[in-house]
Amino acid sequence: MVWNLPTSLTLLRILLIPCFVGVFFLPVGWSNSVCAFLFALAALTDLLDGYLARRFKQTSAFGAFLDPVADKLMVAAALVLLVQAIPTPWMAIAAVIIIGREITVSALREWMAELGKRQTVAVSMIGKFKTTMQMVALILLLYRHPVGLFPTLEVGLALLVIAAALTLWSMTHYLAAAWPILRESDRVM
Repeated sequence: MVWNLPTSLTLLRILLIPCFVGVFFLPVGWSNSVCAFLFALAALTDLLDGYLARRFKQTSAFGAFLDPVADKLMVAAALVLLVQAIPTPWMAIAAVIIIGREITVSALREWMAELGKRQTVAVSMIGKFKTTMQMVALILLLYRHPVGLFPTLEVGLALLVIAAALTLWSMTHYLAAAWPILRESDRVM
């Protein structure tokens, strides 16, 4: 295992998960603010670790494995907490779509890697845009309190629904790219 700054940032992201979960349940008025801050900090490490790994040529197989795991754990933890805190159909549907897509695309990438075709389902710009929208939405939803006249909760929920739609779109994009290869491998088996 290569120990470098990008890998350390990824590990920090994983370590921040129990911190923001614990803070989420604190019965104090500032818990939403700190929880949103911790999640934003974790999201920032997601931006930094990949950039630093490429910039300083510190990529590693372990880092490539751990980074998407950390992202999925972080997002899934936040969504589970938010479904409990904001028990609305829109919140639940968006959470199921986003978590379900992550499972589906991860399984698809694993399958394609077995076939030696992982590049077919490499991260796309749609996926990057979806991730950005999702992170902003989750930060707003974790904060939940209005900022002046800005309705944080409502904007966060709207952005999360848009992120869920982009999630379906990006999943469809990945499945469409992989479909010819999946059909071909069915004929061979």
